[in-house]
Amino acid sequence: LQLETADRLKRAFVTYSIVAWRLLWLTYTSRVNPAVSCECILEPDEWQALACHHLGQGQPPPEPPTLGEAVLMLAQLGGFLARRGDGVPGVKTIWRGFSRLTDLVTMWRLLHQPPHPT
Repeated sequence: LQLETADRLKRAFVTYSIVAWRLLWLTYTSRVNPAVSCECILEPDEWQALACHHLGQGQPPPEPPTLGEAVLMLAQLGGFLARRGDGVPGVKTIWRGFSRLTDLVTMWRLLHQPPHPT
């Protein structure tokens, strides 16, 4: 970041506040309601790319994963090992997973866009 001015610093704080709110909301919601569909938080492209990457398959499952499963997948993208004694993933690990998910979704959209008419 190039935060030489107060205006740039203010913009960075606003952006990071939005990202932090979404991550905290996602973490809290997944702990309170892990059995709901992940579609309440993730777009179809997001959960499909996430599921395909996690399963190592080219086609997503017919049904979206639960929110608890999707957050665990996100955390594993961010480096969470999900061992028996590891507990629940934290916000920082989920943030790292979301950072990687944006790249996966970009590639997913490129590969699944309708062909251009010539």
